[in-house]
Parts: sequence; structure tokens; C-alpha cells
Amino acid sequence: MAELVPFAVPIESDKTLLVWELSSGPTAEALHHSLFTAFSQFGLLYSVRVFPNAAVAHPGFYAVIKFYSARAAHRAQKACDRKQLFQKSPVKVRLGTRHKAVQHQALALNSSKCQELANYYFGFNGCSKRIIKVPCSPWKQYGQEEEGYLSDFSLEEEEFRLPELD
Repeated sequence: MAELVPFAVPIESDKTLLVWELSSGPTAEALHHSLFTAFSQFGLLYSVRVFPNAAVAHPGFYAVIKFYSARAAHRAQKACDRKQLFQKSPVKVRLGTRHKAVQHQALALNSSKCQELANYYFGFNGCSKRIIKVPCSPWKQYGQEEEGYLSDFSLEEEEFRLPELD
């Protein structure tokens, strides 16, 4: 079954992973890089955020990882939970558990995140930042047979350019 991946900031709990029992040895930046490398193999990541443990807990870090795809988050959770990904001790990985009663409005992605998402799923690889709209009306609307309509077919392109990023 296909999964719908909207061009919106992922806020659903089934797209969010909590990773804890991260070692206190490396820096937060090094852990960010290691987590990004380990989890991006399961799908496109929206964000990886690393935080120090609370003062009352043992030294170390935990992370919140957001995927665009719930399916990718589920695969990552199953594959990485209780595994030694990039450190000597295993990490714990769980899906987020936000209460359903809380309603959040979907936020639009910024243009660079939209381009990243499109490149990942459609394979554009940043080749074009323009969108071409091609109007095409069904041939039955004109009361012609398909062959007659197609012989008179012509394309009119309207070109739109995405704004350049600073």
C-alpha cells in the first residue's frame, strides 16, 4: 500500500523517534552526524536533534529524530532498537507517543525542505527549480473524435520559477 507523504512539517507521533542511552563520550555534534548517517538509510529525515540528559540522570544524551514517512520511522525503530549502531553500548529507540486529543495544524515546509523532499522521492537531483503548467483539455469536451482532436493538439506552456534561496 502506498504512503502519502505531504509537503508539510512532520508532526505525527508515528514519524518521530526517541533515541536514548547515547554515550556521553562524543560531542553533541558528533552524535548528530552519527545519528543522521545511521537513520537516513531508512528514509529522508526532516530533523535530528540531540539533547543532553537531565542533571538527575546519568551523563549522556538523547535524540529526537523526525522522518517524513511513518513507514520509514517504523523500519528504523525495528532495525535500530537495542543495537550498537555507532557506540559500544546499545541504544534504545521508540516511536513517539503524543496523545491523539492534541490537534496541531500542519505547517508548510520552507522551500529548501520542499526541494529536498521532491529530490528524494521524485529524483530531480536539483536539476530544475521551475514548474511548468501544461493545460490540456479532454478531447470529448470539444465534441471531436480522439484522432481528430490529437491532430489539432498543441501545447501552451506557462513557466513559474521558484524564488532563489538566500
